Amino acid sequence: MALKTTPFILAEHLDSEEMIQEYFAQVLENGDSDEIIDALGHIARARGMTELAAKTGLGRESLYKTFAAGSMPRFDTILKVMRALGLHITTQHAAHSHERHI
Repeated sequence: MALKTTPFILAEHLDSEEMIQEYFAQVLENGDSDEIIDALGHIARARGMTELAAKTGLGRESLYKTFAAGSMPRFDTILKVMRALGLHITTQHAAHSHERHI
């Protein structure tokens, strides 16, 4: 008997604001720019691409291209999307990895 599998669609599991915030915080902490763009795409799909298009003034097709693998969207586009999704980047002083002992 063959094993039946279904694709894992992350956007379907981002079903609460807490889940979205935690997911994005983890990606920001550990990810690179490609992972951040990918995460924004998952969050956009979870919230609804049509709604995001209306909030950003960008076309749905343009948004799908923004989140496509290998895309290199402009930073102002990323900021516009983040604002529309209610996501913010905050800064925190990183702990020094090397302490100097005298």
